[in-house]
Amino acid sequence: MASKMLFRANEILESTHVPFWGKDAFQYFQSDILSEENPFPCILGVEGFKKDLLRFSFVTTPYNYQDIRNAASALREYIDTFKTIGRYTSFVLFFKPEHKERSMEEYETMFWDTLTFLHQIDQKKWPQDIPKDPKDPLWEFCFHGEPIFVVCNTPAHSLRKSRKSRGFMITFQPRWVFEGMTGDSKIGRHVQKVVRDRLKTYDDVSAHPELGWYGQQGNREWKQYFLHDDNNYTTGQCPFKLKRSEQHGREKSLY
Repeated sequence: MASKMLFRANEILESTHVPFWGKDAFQYFQSDILSEENPFPCILGVEGFKKDLLRFSFVTTPYNYQDIRNAASALREYIDTFKTIGRYTSFVLFFKPEHKERSMEEYETMFWDTLTFLHQIDQKKWPQDIPKDPKDPLWEFCFHGEPIFVVCNTPAHSLRKSRKSRGFMITFQPRWVFEGMTGDSKIGRHVQKVVRDRLKTYDDVSAHPELGWYGQQGNREWKQYFLHDDNNYTTGQCPFKLKRSEQHGREKSLY
């Protein structure tokens, strides 16, 4: 029987399938997201956690094929069920904290490698209604047929505390979570105001200028996935690599 890969919050600390480092990383995450003294900026994530709408998985490294297969399996299981969980659901993928210190740039490379590796072994084709060009304002990372907004947290973040974590961590939020939430909608304006207000006190740096609304002209989703501490730092081109079969109808794996 395959090991359990997808967990609810109340299962993690007692589960024999979650490694010790995973329980430690989860407790660090939980203390951040439930803090009353310093409210976490992402109110959708906080609400989702309180309502048991978040799901979690734990793997060692993105540079091991079996780990990526396990991560992909857990993400597929989550995508197959997320619409039955609740509106503010997310999938949080924890990686084992390393003894060595990595730079922000190294974590950024690791992040984009992870998305590329997951895409390489995706069993479904890229959705027809989602552009394949990251320069398109309607582009979004897709997996298992679903467009997903992605957020990366790392130990290297210090000023942007909302992106700091015990170990390398990636959160996947299905685009479905944000349906009806735009810069022109009442709920969209409310969420944006609360998030921006909390960021002012939570982070030691102002809100990143790339934060914007999906689909708006000039907005690029991929630029919001990995935010540096320095607001002036920009990554020239999207590092995500679309697999050959999606480009030219030929399959070529990175592995």
